Formats: sequence, structure tokens, C-alpha cells
Amino acid sequence: MDPIFLGLIGLGVLFLLIMIRMPIAYAMILVGGLGITFINGPALVLNQLKTLAYFQFSIYSLTVVPMFVLMGCLASRSGLSAALFRAANAWLGWLKGGTAMAVIAACAGFGAVCGSSLATASTMGRVALPELKKYKYSGALATGSVAAGGVLGILIPPSVVLIIYAVVVEANIVSMFLASIIPGLMATLLFILTIAAYVIIVPESGPRGSKIERDEFIAATKGVFPVLLIFGLVLGGIFFGFYNPTPAAAIGVFLVLGHGLITSQLNWNGIIESIKETAGTSGMIYLILLGAELMKIFLSRVGLPQETASWLLDAGISPTLVLILVLIGLIILGCLMDSLSMILLVIPFLWPVLSEINGGIYQGADGSGFGMSTDDLKIWFGILALIVVELGLITPPVGLNVFVISSMAKDVPMIETFKGVIPFFCVEILRVGLILAFPIITLWLPAISSG
Repeated sequence: MDPIFLGLIGLGVLFLLIMIRMPIAYAMILVGGLGITFINGPALVLNQLKTLAYFQFSIYSLTVVPMFVLMGCLASRSGLSAALFRAANAWLGWLKGGTAMAVIAACAGFGAVCGSSLATASTMGRVALPELKKYKYSGALATGSVAAGGVLGILIPPSVVLIIYAVVVEANIVSMFLASIIPGLMATLLFILTIAAYVIIVPESGPRGSKIERDEFIAATKGVFPVLLIFGLVLGGIFFGFYNPTPAAAIGVFLVLGHGLITSQLNWNGIIESIKETAGTSGMIYLILLGAELMKIFLSRVGLPQETASWLLDAGISPTLVLILVLIGLIILGCLMDSLSMILLVIPFLWPVLSEINGGIYQGADGSGFGMSTDDLKIWFGILALIVVELGLITPPVGLNVFVISSMAKDVPMIETFKGVIPFFCVEILRVGLILAFPIITLWLPAISSG
């Protein structure tokens, strides 16, 4: 059988297994293992399984994953979300639509200590939805702002998905963190401006809150200091080279745990539940990584990524158009599965294609490649991929964040929530367009740090 045809059959079977609800890790292990067996026989697969899991799981960069997952689990239970929302509401709540703006600002802050979009949306939803209802915000704006704010969790460092992407494509984790800062802040600002425009167009959707007393304002502002301290020590230490991401994550866990215990927001049961959740999530991530590695071996042996890149180049399709089509495909897939699973499913196939198109070297002004080095392409594509993957979480008709928020706001029809996220969806498309047109948005900070 033609190897390319075999590779296409393997991809088709993989997506079929996922559609019938087989766990993605098992689907990739099954298809990758059977594919390698068909090409090279069972001896190679058995030999790979003997050593592959150990070498894959013993990668030092992956030791950071359980620590950041635990940090996020503890943060969800330690009252940080309430403190962030209270402070943001003290600063912005007096504006028209200000409480919804406070949701966005609090989501950005919570994402800096959580790193998960669904966790950010669900945690902030519990805190913010009652307040938005109290101030008589429209159902569309209230639920739409919380659902959209949740997508900030994946991009603002530290982000577990960002770390996994860096491991898969062998990029520098610190460079990826640096690259995500400006796009993350850009999203936060654009979302706040979107709410400001929304309440001008639909005045009754977001009333103006009242200014709070000075003492309450100061108390609310002081309440956000622990988050700033955690963020500063964890990310500041990484960026200034005091320690690498793994000890930084351990410091973050210690600080979040200490905050939860001191404020009595975290009890023994909460700690145990956080550890159990971390164990389950980390085990899932590692098993998916093993499946992704088997799929990568299978696809490389049939030569499918290389053939795909050659076909695209021979067809005369520009690299930029290829990238745009890839991003559209990721948005569609993002509606159907969680971001981590999708990154591990498609990046092992897509990255070799884009790398092959780029040629692995800096391309000149003749239009070939993407006009950047492979290392820069890893960073630029990674940020774009993560943005559009999370965009799938608020994309009608399947967006997972919308379902999470709708389950919490049962008095708001789901169609209203989808209406509420549409303006944020449009702004996200604008952000993707800006980063596509100006790669320097993502590459500037990594270039400064390395220069």
C-alpha cells in the first residue's frame, strides 16, 4: 500500500474514533501503534513502547506541568478570583458597563495564576454572574463577557497549553511566555473597549455602577496584592533568569497554598481535591503526549507532512494562505474538543508542514517561506494557534465556554449567550489579523530577551 494513502487512512480512522467518543489518548496510541506495525512490523512498536514512555515522560521541561496544574487547582479554591473581581470592580465598576469590564480584567488576572480557560470561565462565573445580575446587566452582555473573558486563561502566562505546545515543537518555554504577554494584554484591552462600545450601542445592556467609598476602594485594591506578588515572583523570576519554569511553578504553588491557608479560603479537603485533580489532569496530559509521539512517528514514517508541504508548494499556494487555512481549521476543531487535546492532536502534523514550507532558514524578499527563522516561526505560529484554538471555545454553535456559563446562568437562554460573545469573537478575529500582519507583536519581547 502507498505510504501516503496509509497515512491518510490513519488520520481518517483517528478522527472517526474521536467522533465516536474514544478518549483521544487511546485513539492516537491505537492508530499510531497499528500504523507503525503495518509499515515496520510489531517488533518496532514493542521496542518503541519499551522505551518511548520513559524518554517522553522524563523530559525535564514536562516537570513543570503538574506544578502549574496544581497551582491552578489551588488558585480556583483559594479565593483569588473573588479578590481580583472586587479590586477590578472598585476600579472600573463606576463606568457604564464597568462591572462587565471588571470581569475581563479579573479574568486576565486570574489567568495569570490559573492557566486554564475553562477553569477561568467557571471560577469567574461563580463570582461575577451574581453581581452582573444584581446590577441588571442584560443576559447577553453578562454571560458573553464571562465566557469571552475565560479565553484569556490560555494565553496569559503561565499557561499549561503553552508549555505543552513548546514541548511538542521543541520551542523555548520562556520565549513562548514572553511572546504571549503583548497579545494577552492586547486581548484584555480590546475586550474592555468592546464592552464600552457595546453599552453605547445598547445603552440598557450595561448600567453605570456607583462609586464606592474610599476605605472600601483601598481595601479592595490591597486584596489584589497577593495576585501581583504571585505573578511577579513566578514570572518575574523566570524572565529575569533567577530560576527556570519548574522551580518557578513550585514557588507559585507554595504562594497560592499559603494565601489560601492564611485567608482560610482553603481547607484540608480543598487541598486533597486539588491534588487529586492535578494527578488526573497530569496523567491525562502525559498519556496524550505518548499517543501524540506514536502518531508523530507513524506520520513521519509514511512521509505525510513532507508530501503535504510539497503538494502545497507545487500547487503555488502562498505560505500565508496555507497558514490562514490552518487557522480556520483550528477554529472549527476548537468547537469540538478541548484546547489541550487539539494542540496534541494536530500540531505534530501541522508543524512539520509549516516548517517544510518555511524551508528551515530565513527566507528573502522573493516571497518564499514566511520570511523568518524556524525558531521565530515556532513562536509566531504557536501564539496564533493558541488564540484560534481558544476562539473555538466561544464559536457558535458548540463553544464549550458558552455551555459552561449557560449551565451557571440558567435564567439566560443559550442563544442570548451566543449573541453576547459575537462582538468578542469579531474582536478576536481582528487580533488574529493584526498578529498575522505584524509578527513583531509576538516576536519583539523574545528578541529583546535573547539580544
